[in-house]
Amino acid sequence: MDLTNRVALVTGGAKRVGRSIALALAKRGAHVAFTYRTSRRDAELLVRELTALGGKSLAVKADAGRAAEVKAAVRNVVKTFGRIDILVNNAAIYPRTPWASLDEAAWDEALTTNLKGPFLFAKAAGDRMLAQGAGKIINIADWAGERPYKHYLPYCVSKAGVIALTKALALELAPTVQVNAVAPGPVLLPEGSSAAFRKAVVAATPLRRIGSPEDVASAVVFLLEGSDFITGVLLPVDGGRLIG
Repeated sequence: MDLTNRVALVTGGAKRVGRSIALALAKRGAHVAFTYRTSRRDAELLVRELTALGGKSLAVKADAGRAAEVKAAVRNVVKTFGRIDILVNNAAIYPRTPWASLDEAAWDEALTTNLKGPFLFAKAAGDRMLAQGAGKIINIADWAGERPYKHYLPYCVSKAGVIALTKALALELAPTVQVNAVAPGPVLLPEGSSAAFRKAVVAATPLRRIGSPEDVASAVVFLLEGSDFITGVLLPVDGGRLIG
């Protein structure tokens, strides 16, 4: 897929990894819409950055776990740009939930945002792509979906679900829409991480460094531009954590 003048929607695009993905797509010539939930100021700044790159941009306030807001966001993108060619399901939360504090509310919050949200966006955007005759969906999973770690049980399960969702969507939407996933590893450490924690993460990573949001964005661009004969795959961007 040539990204020039394609229309992309990045969920949770105002900050962090989502922001890097949005900028990477704009630099390749795409028009980029993105959703945000509370980061209005960051969203306004990103719109300016994206339009400065020469394309069109749109920020849409939407909660990924609410079906009505998801449908409205996709309708807004199609109304503004006339179509939707790419969906990047990036919006997610990363709550630390030790066993002693884990409850139903924590479970529901993680699964709603991290798994239900990608499904809702994929359904709304996928229907448009099927009607158009082409499209690509990229889900941002996590290496923890393959190898869970302690104190993040709902998060790890939600990302395992995203991996399964990717494969199931690839079958459901074939041959018209290709669906793949990127699984970041240690790219952005939790806020407030100590120097000792960072050192331990680096030591456990075969490439002996922390990755960057741009590493994830590059993987997304590859799955969009690199081949139209890839679907249902999980591409780890984890510095080797899954094999380490």
